Amino acid sequence: MYAITGITGRVGGIAARALLDAGEPVRAVVRGADKGAPWAAQGCEVVLATATDAGALKHAFTGADGVFLMTPPVFDPEPGFPLMRAIAAATVAAIEEARPGRVVFLSTVGAQATEPNLLSGATMMEQALRSVSVPVTFLRPAWFMENAEWDVEAAKGGVVPSFLQPLDHAIAMVATADIGAVAAQLLCDRWSGVRVVELEGPRRYSANDIGAAFANVLGHPVRMEAVARERWESLFRAQGMQNPTPRMRMLDGFNEGWIDFEDKSAVRKTATPLETVLAELVARSGASQMAS
Repeated sequence: MYAITGITGRVGGIAARALLDAGEPVRAVVRGADKGAPWAAQGCEVVLATATDAGALKHAFTGADGVFLMTPPVFDPEPGFPLMRAIAAATVAAIEEARPGRVVFLSTVGAQATEPNLLSGATMMEQALRSVSVPVTFLRPAWFMENAEWDVEAAKGGVVPSFLQPLDHAIAMVATADIGAVAAQLLCDRWSGVRVVELEGPRRYSANDIGAAFANVLGHPVRMEAVARERWESLFRAQGMQNPTPRMRMLDGFNEGWIDFEDKSAVRKTATPLETVLAELVARSGASQMAS
């Protein structure tokens, strides 16, 4: 049996469906019964737990052959990442008590970076999990192609503001469908100790590549427009962020190249191209607008 946290999200949901399709029993770890109902209907056991409740997490992990571990996204962390520290402490305590067969943690590209940034929460979780007494895999995927969902409406208008720059600077990207599929495969593996699996799509993409892919999908020109670095803080604060520095430094890391894979020679490649993902995002946007 495999316990899946984050099952209501894209990656966790894909991993869970892959396991179910393979005939494997799945335990859905959710925050509320309403979140678990669709998974119960598919035959999953449902366990309620929050990320900081060590007792509930212990119950969720007990008896599991493997645990897929995700942490809730924190886009505006308090200084020092106190929430992530609490999550890490609860998770480690639960794992040590429950002793599942193995753990796959959804980390991130650049988790090894020493410069503080928005991805440092994953770094903290990796550091904490290195101490547990069960086998652990850190799955470090590239920039999610689905991040372009925020740009669909702008692309329909023909101009997309970009924080990825220079506009021709290509970075590693990957589709969430591929991440979830690999996560399910890793959960069924056997290994000892700690290992790192880094994951990216078929090639690297720049902001200009995103614009070109949108243009192909939408059937009209799409121009990417770099947002000046000096405007970032005011823009993010206008969006409601209290502590925008970690997000800004994360973007700097991708743009300057210090957020990247630790071992480029061993990165796993997946097949889904950017244009396929953007076509799905545009189609979903159109369906959502029709429904509303």
